[in-house]
Amino acid sequence: MAHDLSNHRKSYEKQELLESNCPENPIELFQQWFLNADASEMIDEANAVTVSSIGLDGFPKNRVVLLKKYTWEGFIFYTNYNSEKGKAILANNNICMSFFWAGLEQQIIIKGNAEKLAENLSDGYFESRPDGSKLGAWASNQSEVVPSRETLDNALKSFEKQFEQQEIPRPKHWGGFLVKPISIEFWQGRPNRMHDRIRYTLQKDFSWKIERLAP
Repeated sequence: MAHDLSNHRKSYEKQELLESNCPENPIELFQQWFLNADASEMIDEANAVTVSSIGLDGFPKNRVVLLKKYTWEGFIFYTNYNSEKGKAILANNNICMSFFWAGLEQQIIIKGNAEKLAENLSDGYFESRPDGSKLGAWASNQSEVVPSRETLDNALKSFEKQFEQQEIPRPKHWGGFLVKPISIEFWQGRPNRMHDRIRYTLQKDFSWKIERLAP
């Protein structure tokens, strides 16, 4: 089967990104872009981010997760530490995160080092989750092969019974990763494929070097 996509193209003409509009710290620009995307009716889940890691098999793998917090220090998401993703990150904490907001013709690409979030912070977020999501964290051995959907449903029912009428604690194998950025690239689509690409690179003195990249 072959399907030619060579005529699939559009002209990006909505916005521009100039050095004169770039603050010294990329987190400020990230917040500007994120809040704009989050308020846009064209974007369904602005906090959906692709996380790329190097697996234990040596292959890179991408998957979409939900960003749950960002601070001056970095970007936070949560997962099962025993999952394929969790094991990969714990073995090699060099990862890449990328946002793509098609309606705004924007991308943000973040390279950074991931580390386990402090347990009390993971506890705090877990407590804020709906009970169903809490139980799901217990019931799912994420990334493991299971014989059927029924197996998952039965596991969920088992934990529903176990924690009936009591507070559901956070499993020790579930928690957050904090990604501390070393490079953040902002991509704004422009006409004629002459896109704006501005890259921030962290320096030894913790300042940020700002450079324009050719599209």
